[in-house]
Amino acid sequence: MIDLAKKMRAADDFLHHLYVHMNELNQFVIFSGLTFREFVSAVGPLQNILLLKNEYEDGSFNMHTRLEFVEEKGIPKFVKKAMDSKKDLCWIDFSDERKLNLLTPQEQAELLYIGHKKEPIRSPFYHQLQNKYVYLSSEEDKISKVYFRDLTDVEKLVTQVFNGIIQEKERLTTFWRRKVSNLTPLFTEEMMQNFHEDIKDGVLFSMYKIEKPRLAYVIELRNISDEYFPDEIWDDLNAILKKKPDKVLEIHK
Repeated sequence: MIDLAKKMRAADDFLHHLYVHMNELNQFVIFSGLTFREFVSAVGPLQNILLLKNEYEDGSFNMHTRLEFVEEKGIPKFVKKAMDSKKDLCWIDFSDERKLNLLTPQEQAELLYIGHKKEPIRSPFYHQLQNKYVYLSSEEDKISKVYFRDLTDVEKLVTQVFNGIIQEKERLTTFWRRKVSNLTPLFTEEMMQNFHEDIKDGVLFSMYKIEKPRLAYVIELRNISDEYFPDEIWDDLNAILKKKPDKVLEIHK
């Protein structure tokens, strides 16, 4: 086990920080430190997405709902445009445009309400749409609020986000050292399930890499519950990191 007392790490010594707070009853999760690109990469491939608030000149237009949408094949381009624009995002995924045309006036009104208020009137999962997510982001508050049809997808998402960072780090290391690595250490969803109960209270995940005595990636978990609003975490990050982690998960090559 790593001796955590040997070195007090500052925020910049970590590869990534991610705040996660799950509301199990209402099936949503608040994230901070998660970009739209990271979300799409972690849960993908996405279905088509219906834009509940945003305008997108390269998208398509559904006459029945009077809303723009992005087909699955166009999502990578939309992600890039959205990341560059840094605007709030409100969207819901759906399986087929023909299903959009079956939405009742009541259901359409509910979707407009979500886009306007960034919260649903009732469950935001529709039989017609077969949607898995409702994604609502706020640039000002530095958060993403995501409704999940299946909350077990949260562990998958967190796992994929951190593994994506590890893989990128290992690619860069391999490039500079000219040494091919045939084994990249990766976290598993089973490992992340150890944190399932913790994320109901609001936690900060922080990952770093150590080289000696052998290569390892380490995720520290700190329960910060109601001490901070998500946008305040980043201003007080170094102070938070001075607290001993509540849990530590490490993987070795």
